[in-house]
Amino acid sequence: MPSLVALLLHCLPLAMGQYDICKSWVTTDDGPSWEFYACQPKAMRMKDYVTVRVDPAGITCGDPPERFCTHENPYLCSDECDASNPDLAHPPKLMFDTEDEGLATYWQSVTWRRYPEPLLANITLSWNKSIELTDDIVITFEYGRPTIMMLEKSLDNGRTWHPYQYYADDCMEAFSMPARRVRDLSTTSANRVLCTEEYSRWAGSKKEKNVRFEVRDRFAIFAGPDLKNMDNLYTRLESAKGLKDFFTMTDLRMRLLRPALGGTYVQRENLYKYFYAISNIEVIGRCKCNLHANLCTFREGSLQCECEHNTTGQDCGKCKKNFRSRSWRAGSYLPLPNGSPNACAAAGSAFGNCECYGHSNRCSYIDFLNVVTCVSCKHNTRGQHCQHCRLGFYRNSSAELDDENVCIECNCNQIGSVHDRCNETGYCECKEGATGPKCDDCLPNYYWRQGCFPNVCDDELLLCQNGGTCYQNQRCLCPAGFKGVLCQQPRCDADRKDCDAAPGARAGLGTLLLGALALQLRGWADL
Repeated sequence: MPSLVALLLHCLPLAMGQYDICKSWVTTDDGPSWEFYACQPKAMRMKDYVTVRVDPAGITCGDPPERFCTHENPYLCSDECDASNPDLAHPPKLMFDTEDEGLATYWQSVTWRRYPEPLLANITLSWNKSIELTDDIVITFEYGRPTIMMLEKSLDNGRTWHPYQYYADDCMEAFSMPARRVRDLSTTSANRVLCTEEYSRWAGSKKEKNVRFEVRDRFAIFAGPDLKNMDNLYTRLESAKGLKDFFTMTDLRMRLLRPALGGTYVQRENLYKYFYAISNIEVIGRCKCNLHANLCTFREGSLQCECEHNTTGQDCGKCKKNFRSRSWRAGSYLPLPNGSPNACAAAGSAFGNCECYGHSNRCSYIDFLNVVTCVSCKHNTRGQHCQHCRLGFYRNSSAELDDENVCIECNCNQIGSVHDRCNETGYCECKEGATGPKCDDCLPNYYWRQGCFPNVCDDELLLCQNGGTCYQNQRCLCPAGFKGVLCQQPRCDADRKDCDAAPGARAGLGTLLLGALALQLRGWADL
């Protein structure tokens, strides 16, 4: 209980206070009406709504079962991880469970038994929703913190990633960056991405377990060490370019690059004591609702803002139908103390009030359809209101409709894709054998050579015969005396009397099939 109270007190300054009311019913000389205010949801524990992915495949321990040691007793390796035994398994969900007092449950990776191959693990947290951090991200490691790791964030549901903070016991050696502390940043560098050594040096597994992304220290640059001057913080969030977006994300990724070493070099005679283990990831934040909602609910598998101010959408990022007389705008923290709601207003008639979201300044009336349409849409948009993207472009989910960067080019690989168009998530339509968002990679059993071609040979199905060896899956290197795509045909020479005997007459079904494959492959090679 005391730890829970401490957590609540820790979050109190940011979880309460201003901007918690969206509207109130007031009476003026013109009669009663709604008065709108900028508003935002309260902060909450975002890990309760997260989905987690751990990769690469097989990085979680227990399949097959294996022993592991601790740094305190490196030669007493009696602990075991076994995915088939619930009491010995360490799946990813244990990073977010409720732990009984004194009993830590944790996700654990395989050990570094393949040293010197790097022991790498990615842990991706996804909310399928824009969230705004209001407190530190705290990652609790059991059995030692990594000596090298980094945080990345995404603003577009994992399509693109940006570095958030680097961690190393030697920043210059690991990332070619000088070590810096967040509390040494200034008002002009509060959103700088830096490398810190504070959370990576060995201090004993039972002492220092936490790795932090220091949100409060960055807030304190503007609001003071006790975060009492929140007015100044809100003013800076509104006026400093990029500052608000710095604390916004849809996804968070931890890249674990080197495990705890126990304060010494790698001891190759005992690699079972090197691994990653995380017992908790704490993320405190609020739903991003663009200051148009003070409630955020979890429904249909994702968080949704309960939009006010005649707005709609998961982030209240657009005006409701019939409330589009002017371009949508996010609410503003300014002027203090209630901000500006920038509510969407009821639209007038279509004629003379056409909304083009800032992508056109000319409209045209189409008489026989009785509609007004935007003319010469810019920024790669199209449609009656410039609300769609041109062919070859797709919607930037992190940008609003009036953003110049609302449409992103598909950039489909010209060789691997069917055409230059993509779907609404940016994925191109691939030719046979090609894969990837841009169709610039090949499926298994295919290789790339100005396009994706099926393997001529491999180690499982299409085996080179008669002692031939497979070269890059593209051809068989045949020994003397044999030829053919799979070295299936004997070479004839003058000394052999049966050379002229028609091999085809003796050929079985397998040889005929191989010959047909050879003809097909030669046809592909000529393309």
